[in-house]
Amino acid sequence: MNNLNLIVSQFNTTGTVTEIKPLGAGLINDTYKVLTAEEDQPDYVLQRINHAIFQDVEMLQNNIEAVTKHIRKKLTEKDEEDINRKVLHFLPTGSGKTYYHDGTNYWRMMVFIPRAKTYETVDPEYSYYAGVAFGNFQAMLADIPDRLGETIPDFHNMEFRMKQLRDAVAANPVNRLDEVKYYIDELESRAEEMCKAERLFREGKLPKRVCHCDTKVNNMMFDENGKVLCVIDLDTVMPSFIFSDYGDFLRTGANATAEDDPVLEHVAFKEDIFQAFTKGYLESAKCFLLPVEIENLPYAVALFPYMQCVRFLTDYINGDTYYKIKYPLHNLDRTKNQFRLLQCVEEKTPSMKAYIQSLL
Repeated sequence: MNNLNLIVSQFNTTGTVTEIKPLGAGLINDTYKVLTAEEDQPDYVLQRINHAIFQDVEMLQNNIEAVTKHIRKKLTEKDEEDINRKVLHFLPTGSGKTYYHDGTNYWRMMVFIPRAKTYETVDPEYSYYAGVAFGNFQAMLADIPDRLGETIPDFHNMEFRMKQLRDAVAANPVNRLDEVKYYIDELESRAEEMCKAERLFREGKLPKRVCHCDTKVNNMMFDENGKVLCVIDLDTVMPSFIFSDYGDFLRTGANATAEDDPVLEHVAFKEDIFQAFTKGYLESAKCFLLPVEIENLPYAVALFPYMQCVRFLTDYINGDTYYKIKYPLHNLDRTKNQFRLLQCVEEKTPSMKAYIQSLL
């Protein structure tokens, strides 16, 4: 704890620190709540940045600073109330940077947002809120003047993910190809269509925008009345296609079961979640979206189970070197699950197109 006190002392905090205790159960960064004695001073959140995943911490923090500064400016221009609860505020160190390197680890601190909570629930109501919040997040950042870097290069690049699969197939390091030939053939038969976004981008028809790239329900903070305050967990905010935020939410949110459920009869695409999220998303995002982006929203819904299927299959062929597995066929079960979800999405594509059209 003394070590944590020393790290906290590097940041420009106010108030007397009384306690530092673990906060939440994040999978990527270690997070602590820093409590202060005075009632008129804020509490804080201290995080150890996982620099094995986010290797360029300077770029990571520059992205986050640019985004939070721009959102704060937008909220101020709109005369919003309670702005300090609607945008994250990161503290500088004595050197002016928003992170501190202790020789081994990188740390950052932000002001704790009081009387706010997150939810894990994925139902139509919260999916609608998520759609509004993430669409609004993109809309506020549509005119950001800063150029952001890619905190995880090629994170949602489908051409890159297909290259990884093809390299795994060519190497076949643990002789698993025969049992997965059906899935390789099915994925290859869709590859040209699924790599469409990168092609449209090269042709100058599809822009990259500032996206969140990790759109989960629990990445939003709600106030005491159940209203969305702000989007949090900004580590993956970077240039991407809007499909990243739209499709990735629905891959997890609209699957009727977990992504590793081996019982394929449990897999289904929940249209009520799709409709609620899409309604909220278009309400706040259609003010800046191009026709090519709106028209390809059903493609985005298919893209993410397809991409995840490719990634799980690649890892299985490679001998399970990337994702943690709980049993030998775990990655194969995940592959089958996501492929079944893709098929369910394909079956619903005509009704998805009709629903989107009805909202415009």
